[in-house]
Amino acid sequence: MRFHTTGAALATAAILAGCAAPFSEAPLATNFPSTKQEKIQAAAHWDIIAKDVASRIASSLPDKRPLHVVRKPGASAFDRAFENLLISSLVANGQTVMKRLDGALNVEVDTQVVSFSANRPQYRHHGTATALATGLWALDAVEATGAGALTAAIVAGDAYSWFRSEFATGETPQTEIIVTTGVNDGNRYLARNTSIYYVADNDKTLYQNLAAQTQKIKVGGGE
Repeated sequence: MRFHTTGAALATAAILAGCAAPFSEAPLATNFPSTKQEKIQAAAHWDIIAKDVASRIASSLPDKRPLHVVRKPGASAFDRAFENLLISSLVANGQTVMKRLDGALNVEVDTQVVSFSANRPQYRHHGTATALATGLWALDAVEATGAGALTAAIVAGDAYSWFRSEFATGETPQTEIIVTTGVNDGNRYLARNTSIYYVADNDKTLYQNLAAQTQKIKVGGGE
């Protein structure tokens, strides 16, 4: 009996030691806490971003000095549209926007397209069970008649759709963009904002500048 007890204790200790190894040749890969990131799916979303950036600029600048939005050569479709949307939003916020620099502050927009590996996991439906449980609890008071059953089915379906509507459809996008907007006087930054968004992989070319698109065509032609 003593042998079996000792053997079980040693086995348990070995299992625990294996689960919590005190040393490792490399850092262990762990997940970040769950976060949410918007997915751009329409030009209207570009306008929302521009309005948010304009509001941040207006609240960050110490005075109402005139602004000049710098136009980038070879800009992407997103960059060209965003620059115009930003000008409109800045004017709507009461900022003076100049066509030429002429002593105004520079407003520069930089868009970086980042491509990650395909088929990244996406656990977007976490919490569905709770939503369904809540729906069932709410439907418990519905009268058990034909009309009541129909109402219950409609309400349950609406609740399920409502809880799922927050999440974008499809797989996790492979493409993301980093949008940085900065205001400077030629020497120092007076305001700066950076945001990151998912974009549909099929829309990637909307965010690539002309040089990148030309390079892609050349590489494709060489193949």
